[in-house]
Amino acid sequence: MYNEEQPKKKRFKLFDTQREGKGVSKEEANLPPGLKKFFLLYRRDFGRLLSVNILMVLGNFPLLFLIVALSGVFNMEFAAHAEQSYTAFSGILAHEGMSAPLLALGGIVGAPTLGSIYTLPTYIFMGIGALTVFTFGLVNVGTTYLLRNMVIGEPVFIWSDFWYAVRRNFKQGFLFGILDILLIALIPINVMILSQGAGFVNGLLFWLNLVIGVLYVMMRCYIYLQMITFDLSIRKILKNSLIFAFIGIKRLILAFLGNLILIFIVLGLAYSGAMLALAVALPLTILFSNCAYMTTYAAYFKIKEVMIDAYGKTEESNSISVGNG
Repeated sequence: MYNEEQPKKKRFKLFDTQREGKGVSKEEANLPPGLKKFFLLYRRDFGRLLSVNILMVLGNFPLLFLIVALSGVFNMEFAAHAEQSYTAFSGILAHEGMSAPLLALGGIVGAPTLGSIYTLPTYIFMGIGALTVFTFGLVNVGTTYLLRNMVIGEPVFIWSDFWYAVRRNFKQGFLFGILDILLIALIPINVMILSQGAGFVNGLLFWLNLVIGVLYVMMRCYIYLQMITFDLSIRKILKNSLIFAFIGIKRLILAFLGNLILIFIVLGLAYSGAMLALAVALPLTILFSNCAYMTTYAAYFKIKEVMIDAYGKTEESNSISVGNG
């Protein structure tokens, strides 16, 4: 069922996030959903994407603590011998005495390496970071609603529209958000672990996890969009998203290419050294919202074509047949 309910627009003057953006012209509205229309809308919406990106970052602030914890800032470093055979070799050296060959071998086997262990602050930051499982889905629901309204030309009031979507989809967004972030974390871990193994079964599981991961990335482009647009169960949303992942693959490929270009720009700036500050600033200001905007534009018009326009045509044909009868 298509939900046409719209939030009541209330103005909230903090940082002027409630200012209604420039409307869509008749020319823009009549353009087909291609690249020309995308760049026209993107130029209009760029300023508001900064606000959406800030919501994404601040809404998932616990994730920043997890990133700091995993960076090893609070870890305690220690030196240890990398070779497992060092203990046995040291026993041989003590028994046989010093000799040139043993000393040469000792220089190889006994080479130390640096390691690190977690400390109490590391575990505390990890605990705070784990709270992201409770915020992730709700932030995705709110920001997806904003991005969808941008690409279809609806008036957007960042603050009130965000919280309207969160309240309206709280249960589904909260529950699916937990599942979503667990899958995002576990699938890459499985792929990395399985890539280091050997054997037919290990290889089969590796490719299975890789295919599931790629398929799920494509499905995610449609999941939250359906959640904020229709009144459907999570099971139906997942089923529809699986279908859309195949029938909408051409548009998604273009969106993913755009995402990769932005990501490579950020990584290139980070590796350049001199632009490190800019590389850190871009994810905090534009990267996430711009990537999400591209995928939302690519996914929504396929949903509109299949589930909204087709529904309207069915209603129209039914009314015509009733009138003729």
